[in-house]
Amino acid sequence: ESIRLMWWIFIVILALTVLADFFVEHHGHFGVDGWYGFGAVFGFLSCLIMVLVAKGLGYVLKRPEDYYSKGEGDD
Repeated sequence: ESIRLMWWIFIVILALTVLADFFVEHHGHFGVDGWYGFGAVFGFLSCLIMVLVAKGLGYVLKRPEDYYSKGEGDD
């Protein structure tokens, strides 16, 4: 029950943050960064990309479970 309440509080805070974007004057340097909600979209996509890259690195760097104990009893 408390997890559900925390999710709702989190969603409300995020929605209020995006709504607060109406009251801020934007001076975009690249055109796109002046759009409404750009910070929220950019932050979400950046986080998503970081998670996907970390997952990919996990597959590349993964070692077998017995990687460090291989060959210890083979003397």
